[in-house]
Amino acid sequence: MLQQQDLKREEHRLFGVEKTLSGWETIGRTGYLGSKRNDKRKECDDKYGKGNWRVVWKIKDFYVGESGAYTLYEDAYFEFLRKVPDVLKQLVSDASEVYDDSPSNVNCGLDYAVQETNRTHLQDIAIRRSLIRLGTWFKGDKLIQIRDKVGVHPLSMTLSPGRVPFHKPDLIENPELEGWWAKSSVESFYQSNKLLQRRK
Repeated sequence: MLQQQDLKREEHRLFGVEKTLSGWETIGRTGYLGSKRNDKRKECDDKYGKGNWRVVWKIKDFYVGESGAYTLYEDAYFEFLRKVPDVLKQLVSDASEVYDDSPSNVNCGLDYAVQETNRTHLQDIAIRRSLIRLGTWFKGDKLIQIRDKVGVHPLSMTLSPGRVPFHKPDLIENPELEGWWAKSSVESFYQSNKLLQRRK
């Protein structure tokens, strides 16, 4: 039997697909949260009450939770690495592993639910999962940070979610939000389609 805390956690996530907003009202886009993620969660708990708000991603005329958004996010990395074999070859030959904001990200392995820092890191997990889907793995000796950061490693920028093109640009909500990411990138999808909702 689920504990009360687990029930409340489930209320924040959308499992499956919803075509209507029965019982929910969209407040607006959350935009980029970065290191303010936990502060925003606390603010929403204080403002709307625990279990009375959620974050969803709008995909055309329906809404999905984290698992749906993460699937599309990962698919974009898979398609990019599949279609650009030179990048895949360099990644596999140079990297021993990848991370986003902390080397501890490596310990999250293939699990998107494991978020041990105060930022949500997805690109490292998406890359690991894509490599498995492509039937290969890291063979190099460099721990490579995948982030929009110049001067670290060439792949840091190449594989940044702000640079990797989203494989289904027609699914990105318009107008696309602007930020540190490029238009029609994986990050643009993730940020532009992300909505905050509260219970009616």
